[in-house]
Amino acid sequence: MYEIERQARELDDGQRCLLRQQRAGPLLENFHAWLLAQRQKVPDGSATARAIDYSLKRWRALTRYLDDGAVPIDNNWVENQIRPWALGRSNWLFAGSLRSGQRAAAVMSLIQSARMNRLDPYTYLKDVMARLPTQKASRINELLPHNWQPE
Repeated sequence: MYEIERQARELDDGQRCLLRQQRAGPLLENFHAWLLAQRQKVPDGSATARAIDYSLKRWRALTRYLDDGAVPIDNNWVENQIRPWALGRSNWLFAGSLRSGQRAAAVMSLIQSARMNRLDPYTYLKDVMARLPTQKASRINELLPHNWQPE
């Protein structure tokens, strides 16, 4: 499937969807039939049964990418984006208090959101902090990373 995705990388969404349906669709149908057959052969409660059941219960989500060329085959990009935060999670358990931890999480979310919107986090946060005291509550959305315009 990933080889098909490599071949589809340069295609537009419509062409990618068509290629996925033609090439990956039959492979996934065969895999689904194989999973169903294997599930009958393994005892309930076993690790293999749990793994097969997990896949079968999520089959629609696992194959969703076949119907939309804009949907990636996996969520690796997102996983890579959140990895630094996930790795530091245990360190942040000791932020001083629950409220401090919540504040740290909010700031880290803003920093990562700024990065995802191709903003320099330092420039973004410096500007937002300067504007925040005089920003009308009804216009606070203007300061979110995806809406922010430097002054």
